[in-house]
Amino acid sequence: MNIYAAIALAVVLAFLLAFLLGFAVIPWLRKLKFGQTILDIGPAWHKSKQGLPTMGGILFIAGTLVSFAAVLVTDGLLGGELFASGSVVADSMKIKLIAGVLLAVGFGLVGFFDDYIKVVKKRNLGLTILQKSVAEVALMLAYLAALYMSGNTYMLIPFVGSVDLGFFFWFFGLAVIYATVNAVNFTDGVDGLCGSVTATAAVAFAVAACLRGMFGVGILSAALFGACAGYLIWNHYPAKVMMGDTGALFLGGLIVALAYAIDCPLIILCFGVIYVLEFLSDVLQIGYFKATHGKRIFKMAPIHHHFELCGWKEKKIVTVFTLVNLLGCGVGLALFYYGVVRV
Repeated sequence: MNIYAAIALAVVLAFLLAFLLGFAVIPWLRKLKFGQTILDIGPAWHKSKQGLPTMGGILFIAGTLVSFAAVLVTDGLLGGELFASGSVVADSMKIKLIAGVLLAVGFGLVGFFDDYIKVVKKRNLGLTILQKSVAEVALMLAYLAALYMSGNTYMLIPFVGSVDLGFFFWFFGLAVIYATVNAVNFTDGVDGLCGSVTATAAVAFAVAACLRGMFGVGILSAALFGACAGYLIWNHYPAKVMMGDTGALFLGGLIVALAYAIDCPLIILCFGVIYVLEFLSDVLQIGYFKATHGKRIFKMAPIHHHFELCGWKEKKIVTVFTLVNLLGCGVGLALFYYGVVRV
């Protein structure tokens, strides 16, 4: 199957699935009273979103996974081998993709149980910190073990080359996965923000994967883009549904999986520059608050709330943040092309 046709099919199919599912899923969530709980610590005007259906991440999760599977099955029936392309050892690529998808689904399930407890059990904080930490660490270790046993302990650094991390692979991996998943979750705080930023990151990963001939990764990235676009029809301001932790944790897991699949986890710093800024703003705020016994750097963290309190409308925040992430994607692709593909 032609790679361009496969990518186009992945985008269109994922978009339609995510969009059309909204007609059934959103009323179903309303009927089950799976509504958003707005905490008092957020901006006061967010209270208007109280009761808004959450767990909307189901839309792009289904869109991404079904589209990815459908395109690969179609390619296989036509005699193609796009799934394992781009790797000297085909099984190595298959493991990276399958383990990556399972990592994202696993994080999505953790988010689902967290959302379920919040909206059904009426516990604002959902899973306890211990419960969530144990589940997430188990998922991270299982994913890293799959990579380790298949020999994927190296990573590409632009203009440096392939670096085998050895035993440090475990510590580095845990830090990257934990930080990325939480950073993506922090980004989900304004209508359309996380979906828009992730859509730009998905395009960048698709381009980077195709530059290296990793067409299976490119198809998965394309499916993610299409699904995010379909979901944004329901989630743009004013949102009709929120992704919840179900969607945010899935996206975090999949972003990590895509970065590892192209052998360059550090590229997240560029392709997900907004994730990085959101995460750092929260870390800096907490650290400064504790060090100064109550003083703050930002009016509120993560940083999108700071701009809200400065008077920015949600649409402006989404537009500016998405453009900044798009710029980061451009820088990342330049580094990837000249520092990895051409080297």
